[in-house]
Order: sequence, then structure tokens, then C-alpha cells
Amino acid sequence: VQLVQSGGGLVQPGGSLRLSCVASGFPFRLATMSWYRQAPGKVRELVSSISSLGESTNIADAVKGRFTISRDNAKNTVYLQMNSLKPEDSAMYYCYVPDYWGQGTQVTVSS
Repeated sequence: VQLVQSGGGLVQPGGSLRLSCVASGFPFRLATMSWYRQAPGKVRELVSSISSLGESTNIADAVKGRFTISRDNAKNTVYLQMNSLKPEDSAMYYCYVPDYWGQGTQVTVSS
């Protein structure tokens, strides 16, 4: 199993970023996929999940209305669109499928 992330970086408050996670080594179209994040000194927290066909999603209250999870099963890819970013969104973001994590992508929101 491989989860290869891209996107992220440094953005000003109010800006947007899109994270991508390309999966391989398992039947992606059957898997619920998730994004987690972890800020320094804090526990890793669930940001959002999406069901195998994308018909159901959940999103953490802290990012509701600003972040959107989506997937393209033809490309084995899950996305996290992040809008109206705030400094408190700064963290390492991880793609997740049960028992496996992506390599992590740093998101820094700062002026």
C-alpha cells in the first residue's frame, strides 16, 4: 500500500490550498479515505472522511464550511480542498486508509 501526498505549503490567512493523495496497492474504490492533521504538541485529529463511492462525507466542526473532501476513483486519488485558511489550520496533514498513512504534507498559514 502506498499513499503519496502532494500539495500544501505556505499560504496567507484567507487563502486556499488543495491537497492530493494518490493511492495504490489496494482496491481504492472500496475504501473509505480520510484526512488527518497534527499540529506541534497536539494529538492527531480527524479532519474529514469520504465513503468509497463519495456518497457520504463527514467533516470536523473546526473546518466545516471551509474544507471539502472529494475523490476520483478513476484516478485513485482523494483530495482536500481548503479555503479561507486560518493560522490555526497550520499542521502536518496526512492521508489515511485503515492501517496506512501518507507521508504527510505541511500546511502553514501565516502572513
